Amino acid sequence: MNFYATIARYYDSEHADKDEDLAFYSALASEQDGPVLVIGSGTGRIAVQLALEGHTVEGIEIEPAMIERARARLAAHPQLKNRLTFHQADALTIELPSRFALVIIPYNTFMHFLTQDVQLALLKRIKGWLQPGGALALDLPNAGEAFATQDTEAIILERTFLELESGHLVMQQSSSRLDRVEQLMDVTWLYDEIGGEGEVKRTVVPVQIHYFFLSELTLLLEASGLQVDEVYGDFDGMPFVDGCPRMIVVART
Repeated sequence: MNFYATIARYYDSEHADKDEDLAFYSALASEQDGPVLVIGSGTGRIAVQLALEGHTVEGIEIEPAMIERARARLAAHPQLKNRLTFHQADALTIELPSRFALVIIPYNTFMHFLTQDVQLALLKRIKGWLQPGGALALDLPNAGEAFATQDTEAIILERTFLELESGHLVMQQSSSRLDRVEQLMDVTWLYDEIGGEGEVKRTVVPVQIHYFFLSELTLLLEASGLQVDEVYGDFDGMPFVDGCPRMIVVART
């Protein structure tokens, strides 16, 4: 079962209020002043915003159901057709003639690259795509917070939201198990959608993700020819310290 193929119809509804990262990427794109590549561009939230601000942007998304929604979002902004391109492709194999001033791996995307060989393969490709002086931005959770949490495998209510197309209420729940040796978390997501007659449709979808610590990520980046320049604990510029929610890393060539 492909995780994003299954949850694509819920994705924009679930993240309708997510915008805290946009100003950060906007400032970084303006600072870098050149083409932007978004790896794991999903339904186009970040790519479209940067293109609306005048940047030339390309997005790579492997899941057809997600990129279909991204292209529908793009169709609502016909003025962007010469400034924004979406590729339905695997970032590990796609051939891109362009070179970029900024590459973004947003919101947990890098966690789907589970093994060191594929992590290095992707980072080395990014190094080849970056212009001299180019930057890579990664947004990941603070692994320390997950590792400090006691495992229960209980079902937890994460959020409720309205599915934008149907107006149905959806209760999103999760159950997870963390392998602290392999740094892998197995998460089972449950989406309970309440229909107009009160009927409940449950969608169950598992996914496995890899948690990164800063020292590990630093070594991966250095092995790929990139150097960590800045690390933040959230998108407001909070220092990366114990207890912060995120690990936002900017690396440079």
